[in-house]
Amino acid sequence: MAEPNDISTLTVESRDLLDDAIRLRRSLHEWPELGNHLPRTRDEVLASIEGLPLDITLHETTSGIVASLEGDKPGPTIILRGDMDALPMPEDTGVDFSSRVENAMHACGHDTHTAMLAGAARLLTAHRSRLHGRVLFMFQPGEEGHNGAGHMIDEGLFDVGPLSDGSASAVTGAFAIHTTSSLPTGFISTRQGPLMASSDVISIVLTGKGGHASEPFRTLDPVPAACEIVQALQSMMTRRINTFNPGVLTITQINAGTTTNVIPESVHIKGTIRAISETTRRLIHDGVRRVAEGVAAAHDLDVAVDLRDGYDVTVNDNDYAARAAAITKELIGADRFIELPTPVMGAEDFGYVLNHVPGAMVFLGATPLDKNPAQAAPNHSNRVFYDEQCMTTGIALYSAVALRHLSPV
Repeated sequence: MAEPNDISTLTVESRDLLDDAIRLRRSLHEWPELGNHLPRTRDEVLASIEGLPLDITLHETTSGIVASLEGDKPGPTIILRGDMDALPMPEDTGVDFSSRVENAMHACGHDTHTAMLAGAARLLTAHRSRLHGRVLFMFQPGEEGHNGAGHMIDEGLFDVGPLSDGSASAVTGAFAIHTTSSLPTGFISTRQGPLMASSDVISIVLTGKGGHASEPFRTLDPVPAACEIVQALQSMMTRRINTFNPGVLTITQINAGTTTNVIPESVHIKGTIRAISETTRRLIHDGVRRVAEGVAAAHDLDVAVDLRDGYDVTVNDNDYAARAAAITKELIGADRFIELPTPVMGAEDFGYVLNHVPGAMVFLGATPLDKNPAQAAPNHSNRVFYDEQCMTTGIALYSAVALRHLSPV
């Protein structure tokens, strides 16, 4: 019998599960679904874990699945999370299992996350006698901008009851893996503290008085003011935001006008705000309002500023991130772990889970070892390619973190 803390066999055991993981991943990749309602995906996941000793809860507000594995001994609960949804975009990878759904693609690796989590459910079932507590496998929809994690939390993700022996088993940790093409296959990277940024939406509507383009003096032209606002926002970011507590503000859309000889009545400006702390996030929000309202007033224009909060900052617990790093080094070797020097400015709704319990997310490399990750198509590209061999590491790492979390030692 393996020692309670022994994880030395997990990588070898996960290789035996790779063929099943590949089959599931490719099926999900061929038939991607978007948003919070993923009926085909949910059926595929349920079929992949059928026959395991899992207590299944199907969420009603989304296609979320919570599969609970109870160990042979009492103890706390850990959440292992894998997201399931795809992106609304075409695929041009040319792989045999390319998406069959128009304008839908698994371009962020969620198909691999789901397949790895299903594999971990099978691997941890084989080690059930070593679990002191319970594992919740969180199969989550709607990560790509649909707040799937928030919906699952609202529907009772953390409202777990006692174990079958009547003992309490509160959720005391959470762990997630995110596949990336920016690392070589099987490499793991993470950091303590902020890992991924918050993500908010900017919408500014300037309204003046339209008219003939040859007579701007008879109008209140919102176009020059919109240009000033875009430039002033960038100046605000460099002058008012702490370099060592950074943020990003990018204007991505300016919509105005219908033809060349008409000054439009209004301009609509849209963009995104990213930050790695709540302090910087609120400073940027305040700055956007101040700049937009000030420039609009200078041009005698009306302005409506709408700043919509998106995902929170994803913050790894320091101790949990350090523990995940140590487990990774023990599992696959210290040479395959990379400490992230800075946060990633992309966003992730796993941060909502980490707002409730200590935990961590790590990145799993998926660019073949004979390719240069710096030249690989990035996540969210129509040409991104994920080496399926990486899933061996993912299955093993999910399982190792759970075993250590639920170990009595």
